[in-house]
Amino acid sequence: MYSFNYNRVKSVADAAAALGKSEDAKLLAGGQSLVASMKLRLSKPSDLIDLGTIADLQGIKVDGGTVTIGAMTRHAEVAGSAEVKKAIPALASLASGIGDRQVRNMGTIGGSVANNDPAADYPAALVGLGATIQTNKRKIAADDFFKGMFETALQAGEIITSVSFPVPKRAAYMKFKNPASRFAIVGVLVAETPSGVRVAVTGAGPGVFRVAEMEKALAAKFAPESVAGIKVPEKGLNTDIHAKADYRAHLVTVMAKRAVAAALA
Repeated sequence: MYSFNYNRVKSVADAAAALGKSEDAKLLAGGQSLVASMKLRLSKPSDLIDLGTIADLQGIKVDGGTVTIGAMTRHAEVAGSAEVKKAIPALASLASGIGDRQVRNMGTIGGSVANNDPAADYPAALVGLGATIQTNKRKIAADDFFKGMFETALQAGEIITSVSFPVPKRAAYMKFKNPASRFAIVGVLVAETPSGVRVAVTGAGPGVFRVAEMEKALAAKFAPESVAGIKVPEKGLNTDIHAKADYRAHLVTVMAKRAVAAALA
């Protein structure tokens, strides 16, 4: 690990100010990806700005038809929240399957979303549920936020403060996981939301994506058989040591069927 300056800030404004003082500064949320890359000397920030003591970035609030989660809320808190389990049980279930116990107790929703790992679970939740990302500068719809592998719409000096999820009529997330890391080889979230049926896929490609053909079929009839015959093209999907593109394409259909069945259960 290279040397760096450590900064513990007390507010989002302080964090933004510290971030603006250096071109090589990084925000530290849960640190589950950043610290590991630093230990391997793959990342060399000049400064780390620790968001862990900012109270305004923590907590879960359910207000009417919306669940709002602070950016520094841990995965374990989302998984264990009675409010989330009641309002969006699919979201609590998704959070409970992230990584291992250490990752769930250290990792944060804001850190995961900002990092945008192509095999992470939360991007499927945000896109599948039609969430909105609140930053210190603006609101960004999930459909506009995720740009590609480890790339988001965040601009310089922009900090995620919370994520808001509209409560769906029903939803479920199914994941074919890597047995070691529990990252998604393919994960699919299916939801009937206030804006219509949404199907979001993570792990299969360079970034999260929606499957319009499945959404149309499920809007007509929300049942597993509606997506059973829909095949996702393998072109552009990932091929790596864990799975080839054609297998991932097959898994999208399988996980989508399972997610619909779970949402109906």
